[in-house]
Amino acid sequence: MDFGVFIPIGNNGWLISENSPQYKPSFELNKRIVQEAERQGFAFALSMIKLRGFGGRTEFWDHNLESFTLMAGLAAVTERIKLYASTAVLTLPPALVARMATTIDSIAPGRFGINIVSGWAKAEYEQMGLWPGDDYFGHRYDYATEYVQVMRDLWEHGTSTLDGRFFQMDDCRLEPRPAGAIDVVCAGQSDRGMRFCAEMGDYNFILNPGVNTPGTYEEPVRRLAAHAAETGRDVGSLPLFMLIMDDTDEAARAKWESYHAGADVAALGYMSDQGAQDTSADPTGTARTINLPEGAINLNMATLVGSYETVARHLDEVAKIPGVKGMMFTFDDFERGVRDFGERVKPLLG
Repeated sequence: MDFGVFIPIGNNGWLISENSPQYKPSFELNKRIVQEAERQGFAFALSMIKLRGFGGRTEFWDHNLESFTLMAGLAAVTERIKLYASTAVLTLPPALVARMATTIDSIAPGRFGINIVSGWAKAEYEQMGLWPGDDYFGHRYDYATEYVQVMRDLWEHGTSTLDGRFFQMDDCRLEPRPAGAIDVVCAGQSDRGMRFCAEMGDYNFILNPGVNTPGTYEEPVRRLAAHAAETGRDVGSLPLFMLIMDDTDEAARAKWESYHAGADVAALGYMSDQGAQDTSADPTGTARTINLPEGAINLNMATLVGSYETVARHLDEVAKIPGVKGMMFTFDDFERGVRDFGERVKPLLG
């Protein structure tokens, strides 16, 4: 079972609260986190791409680094851990991203992959004049399919010729090519998003709400497996969790309740407004899922709150779900959380 860390490329990580740890992103912070993750045996680290934050009193995600340049820097200061950068497909041409990936692969051979961000928050792209219109909501996965096809052609063959709906490639060239396969990961939660990953991806991060309900992942993992069976491809599920841990269940619960009490209402309101822009969104899609009431302060990823023993017990339940190939974690306190997971949770896992 591979474990990964969703590193804090944006300020305050994934907690939209005035009572949670407040910090700005930096290379040094993320270097310490990823190097500690490598020491603790984590298999991978992934950074998102966010281009406009949610504001509020905490200025949530108003401060963000850029994913590819950050991961290139981290590639140079690590030895074993796999690194994933995220591309917002409306912002970078696929042929350029393919070359960027090849460059980072030359820094860290066999240790680089790409996360595909199709885009659900249109304000990120409107501010730069890149939003193609609200029709994009309906065909964003068709766009992403051509995008990934261009990259795969370049990596595998060194050339891409495509007369597509969105991309026209005329004997586009790429040399040198990567030393090995560059995995593509996705985070589609809707059936359409999962079908895209089943066709074009290698792994899909699963985002689902709930506190101490690890079984919440059985249904989406089963849906992804069904789509993968239709394509005949091996695509693994990687459930995403926030871990709020302490020595006792009571101490961990007290932290979680404090974070809720300090919820940044203005930032949550902005997130809700952006999530509602796609009026045709599938109820299981990312834009809808992150705005559900329970756990909204952490963008509604599943949350495990408890002692190290309690968290280990819940993770053992998830590991038994067919199709789960790994898990990715966020923490309230990343530096302590990565260390405590490695030293106090991993030894307890079945």
